[in-house]
Order: sequence, then C-alpha cells, then structure tokens
Amino acid sequence: MELLRREGFHTERGPSQSYGTTPDVSGLPGVHVEVKRNERLNIWEAMSQSERDADRFQDGFPSVFFRRNRGRWRVCMNLTDWLALYRAWRREDFSEGHK
Repeated sequence: MELLRREGFHTERGPSQSYGTTPDVSGLPGVHVEVKRNERLNIWEAMSQSERDADRFQDGFPSVFFRRNRGRWRVCMNLTDWLALYRAWRREDFSEGHK
C-alpha cells in the first residue's frame, strides 16, 4: 500500500486477487493485513478471512485495512491483539523517554 510506504514502512503488496495464496501486504512484522476496498464491506467476513490467513501464514495478528472509494483507510482488529500492540508501543515509547 502506497500510504504505508509514504509513512516509512517497507511493505510489499501481493497480487490483488491471490485467493489466499499470498498475504495482501507483507512488511509489517507481527500484523497480518487483509486489504478490502469495498463500498459495502462485510467486516465480519473480512475478519474471518484475515484470521484464517493469519493462522495459515503465521505472520501476526489478523487485521483488515479497508476503505470506500475516495474514503479514508481504516483498520479493524481484535481488541486483545490491539491491546498487545498498544502495550508494546507504550513500553517502547516510555523507554525512549516520551510520554
């Protein structure tokens, strides 16, 4: 995703329709990204797909990055996974002297 690269992440986008043979995005260690651009997304179905693929690829917490046409990107994750990421960020942030 171009937005991730602009933000300094070294990510690679898989084929747009890989049918689960490769992750949609790689390069975010610890996070499995399922990408959806859809005007009427079934977020429950998308998260189920992300959970299955995260288990298969063993590449991190399942997440869905999604947006409507011309809309802002959003992220959906399981709360327990988000909390684990947030706690890790806080430990890192506080160890560097930030608040």
